[in-house]
Amino acid sequence: MFQDKYDVIVVGAGHAGSEAAASAANMGCSTLLVTMNLQNIAQMSCNPAMGGIAKGQIVREIDALGGYSGIVSDKTAIQFKMLNKSKGPAMWSPRVQSDRMRFAEEWRLMLEGTPNLDFYQEMVSGLLIENNKIVGIKTSLGLEIKSKTVVLTNGTFLNGLIHIGDKQFGGGRAGESASFGITEDLVKIGFEAGRMKTGTPPRVDGRSLDYSKMTEQPGDAKPHKFSYLQSIKPLVHQKSCHMTYTSNQVHDYLREGFGRSPMFNGRIKSIGPRYCPSIEDKINRFADKDRHQLFVEPEGWNTVEVYVNGFSTSLPEDIQFKALRSVEGFEKVKFFRPGYAIEYDYFPPTQLKHTLETKLVEGLYFAGQINGTTGYEEAASQGLMAGINAALKVQEKEEFILKRNEAYIGVLIDDLITKGTEEPYRMFTSRAEYRTLLRQDNADFRLTPKGHELGLASEERLIRMEEKFSKSDAMVQFFRETSVKPEEANPILESKESSPMTQPDKMFKVFSRPQIDLEDILKFNKVSEYIDASDLDDEIIEQAEIDVKYSGYIEKERLHADKLNRLEDAIIPDNFDFNKIKSISMEAKQKFNKIRPKTIAQASRISGVSPSDISVLLIYMGR
Repeated sequence: MFQDKYDVIVVGAGHAGSEAAASAANMGCSTLLVTMNLQNIAQMSCNPAMGGIAKGQIVREIDALGGYSGIVSDKTAIQFKMLNKSKGPAMWSPRVQSDRMRFAEEWRLMLEGTPNLDFYQEMVSGLLIENNKIVGIKTSLGLEIKSKTVVLTNGTFLNGLIHIGDKQFGGGRAGESASFGITEDLVKIGFEAGRMKTGTPPRVDGRSLDYSKMTEQPGDAKPHKFSYLQSIKPLVHQKSCHMTYTSNQVHDYLREGFGRSPMFNGRIKSIGPRYCPSIEDKINRFADKDRHQLFVEPEGWNTVEVYVNGFSTSLPEDIQFKALRSVEGFEKVKFFRPGYAIEYDYFPPTQLKHTLETKLVEGLYFAGQINGTTGYEEAASQGLMAGINAALKVQEKEEFILKRNEAYIGVLIDDLITKGTEEPYRMFTSRAEYRTLLRQDNADFRLTPKGHELGLASEERLIRMEEKFSKSDAMVQFFRETSVKPEEANPILESKESSPMTQPDKMFKVFSRPQIDLEDILKFNKVSEYIDASDLDDEIIEQAEIDVKYSGYIEKERLHADKLNRLEDAIIPDNFDFNKIKSISMEAKQKFNKIRPKTIAQASRISGVSPSDISVLLIYMGR
């Protein structure tokens, strides 16, 4: 039924598993993707959307490296929005509303079109480990499949337990059974495991809603896209979302069910995502608020199913129904299914290396919610990196690790490995100290050469990136070298309420003014001669404008990153004995021995480690 021995086996076919399988196979490794249901490959278990604050940057990074998430998102989008446009470009975050059914279908088609990739549908019930090295997997039918490496991407399925009010039953998500056996195998050999919780809102019949009572939320007038590939086109037609609000009456109905809530009666003991609380958690924690936003999101082009974003809940189904019927526009709502909470096993990520390989078992990698993260994008990026590193291990090549100043993916993995997490981890722009460098617009500059070197990003991508870079750079140089006279500039400056010039100055300096945009600059004679406005590439123009307006911030952050990267290059030997350093704190010793930081920079980011501990460590290492 199978090859004698695979290079890579990926367990689970959610967002992490799909990216892991694609990357390993595209790097030339014989790969097997094993999942409990092949009909649910890359299923959007929760909201039908990709991207968002910081998450959109991650999707663009995955695309720049040669992953599939950006392409699939663009092909199956029903709406596009660039979030945070009122703020600086470091905060701009692309997001698409997706067609849930087409998203999963497109992922499956792309995976089936990927060479070197086999599929198998069955539950993986255990791991084959010999001498602390992975050698394969066991299935529920008793089959043993051999492999050089294994990537676990089990999502919420490991011993999953679903809660709706005072009812609870086993399941990985609604309508699907939980997975058993893997946690027990790992704990038996010394892994630390924990429990986490997440939740999802009710799905409702859009035909039963009154949209005239809601606020329409259309997409951008000029939509962008995730993928840097020119062959992928932006949306032409879009579908609107809508917004409405809860009320005090809704909150009163919800409170009626608190006594039967698994969150409040002690049935759920694990921690849920702080930044995506349930509706009962919101009205309990923010009792002073008399209403909360609800986003009414269509599930696709042709389905009537609707996702009620903001109403995640595990309250009894009768309470959910009664409360939701009191929301404006939902007076006649019909349910497709109630919301629920789910508890599942995870493994604290401090047990991993930066490659996402486990420290205890060689060749075994974890990616996605098994590491304590939440979100499709966070999972997909980990899957991509785990698949890459599993392939590189098989090929006996150098490991691939992204630094914090190179990608949000680098920030995500470093945070997990170094700090760990006791609640579902979600990426935010605030987590990245180099967010001015890590923008969504320049992910191709940062990562496509790396992806091309790995064999994932195509030659087409590299050529496209180099062309974009050379043209935007040439435009910036033109602005740096070209002067403009006061008599030409001042009428435009004054119309924008910007102080007039008293002497000729470089166009770069004029363009740097916050009030001045490209439309103003194109009015200057020399610019209109140099730039053909009818032949402008939006991406190139956007890149040049950002490079001009934020050049000071970008350069300052780059210098700061270079300075701190010297500590990234200060390697701590694998066998370093932290116990022999008497001058560092006991907490630092314990954390160092548990996490085994690879560099001084990583050691400095561990929670509970003080600057004085790092100073002593530097002195001890002769730095």
